[in-house]
Amino acid sequence: MNNSVTTRSNVPEWLLKDENYFPQSDRNNFLDKSILSLLNIISKIKAQDTTPNSKYDVNAVFKVAFTLLLVALISISMNFTFVTAINVYLLTMLSLMRARDIVKILRVSFIMGLFTFVIMLPAAFWGNSFSTVMITSKVFASITAVNILSHSTRWSSVTSALKRFFTPDIFIFVFDITIKYIVMLGEFTLNMLYALKLRAVGKYRSKYVSLSGIAGTMFIESKEMSEDMYSAMECRGFTGEYKVHDNFKFTIADLIFIVINIGIIFLFLYLGRI
Repeated sequence: MNNSVTTRSNVPEWLLKDENYFPQSDRNNFLDKSILSLLNIISKIKAQDTTPNSKYDVNAVFKVAFTLLLVALISISMNFTFVTAINVYLLTMLSLMRARDIVKILRVSFIMGLFTFVIMLPAAFWGNSFSTVMITSKVFASITAVNILSHSTRWSSVTSALKRFFTPDIFIFVFDITIKYIVMLGEFTLNMLYALKLRAVGKYRSKYVSLSGIAGTMFIESKEMSEDMYSAMECRGFTGEYKVHDNFKFTIADLIFIVINIGIIFLFLYLGRI
């Protein structure tokens, strides 16, 4: 008993006090929004390039070619009936897709259409209401067509289609590497943001200084990754030339898709004469 009392008396007083640490609350909205934004972008790219879509078996070459042609026809058309018919056709194609893809595509199309309508609203007040409705319909149709292509075609299939159109290899290389680097650098940035959030206990006053450090680290990491990629490609004998090795198979779905788009071209020519 005396020994325990003696030992307790030899212990410093500050060790005997209860530690009740209550960190001050701080807002991490910027970190949370940055993490969610990166997760959203990375998940979209990965899902788009890995999830198969059995309802769209049309070859990517035809989809890319006719989507570009459709956007060009929409842009130069001055006939409101043609633009309306294209919107009906695109909404019909959209109804064959998955529900979550329909929601994503329509959300973007309606937002861009509404933005265009607001921008063109002064022209309607000055008596040019036709241009307001026409341009808004064109924007809606163009955004919908591009989004249908994006959600129904893999990135690898798009690059393969571009090669068949004799697109310069440097363009395909930049397009392909950019997508891959967005995913790789996004995952690297996510890990750094997670680390920053875990270390930011209580009132963290230098968070913006840390974010600038993250940006600098990303720059250094991207530079090192580019040098490693160059060395790896040089070791593998990459000369900057892309080759397509997949077997081209013409299916009934391709035939139906081509017939529909030829009908759209004839409709454009017919309505252009009226």
